[in-house]
Amino acid sequence: MHRNLSDFERALPHMRSAPADEGTVRAIVVRPKTDERAILSTGKLTPGLGLQGDNWGDSRPAEAIPTEAESSNQVSLMSSRVIAELAVTEDRWPLAGDNLYVDFDLSSENLPPGSRIKVGTALLEITGEPHTGCRKFSRRFGNDAVAFVNSAEGKQLNLRGIFARVLQAGSVRVGDAIKKLT
Repeated sequence: MHRNLSDFERALPHMRSAPADEGTVRAIVVRPKTDERAILSTGKLTPGLGLQGDNWGDSRPAEAIPTEAESSNQVSLMSSRVIAELAVTEDRWPLAGDNLYVDFDLSSENLPPGSRIKVGTALLEITGEPHTGCRKFSRRFGNDAVAFVNSAEGKQLNLRGIFARVLQAGSVRVGDAIKKLT
């Protein structure tokens, strides 16, 4: 059920045309344990913990303050246009392991590190932590998918996704707006 590089390249114009200023949250996913996924209709984002229910924040003691490096990948976002092409069917989106799947331009030109976005009622800051396809990603979506997202253009467009830290707690629902703040 893997597509090939030429399929992804044909879909690139559609991926590039994602809204740049205001988009939509299309899916919310947590990873309760390694290789487990739960799809949510609503989630809570908290500074220092990320998305409630995700093993990123739930695996650390409540009193533990994450380091700067640790806090740079609290929440992961991926373009719903990209994952729709890679995963083929929507039920396979969660396999990518990201938290928020959004119809929004995640390119480094649109959202350089330090950019702030409002997602639902939460405030997030984009970090410079690289997000690349790995061995698990390759097994789930194929070698061509990894080559596509890790290409020079794929990295510039952040096709594999981006990381963010939570600056202000809030809730997010499927269908909520995601807005770039100036």
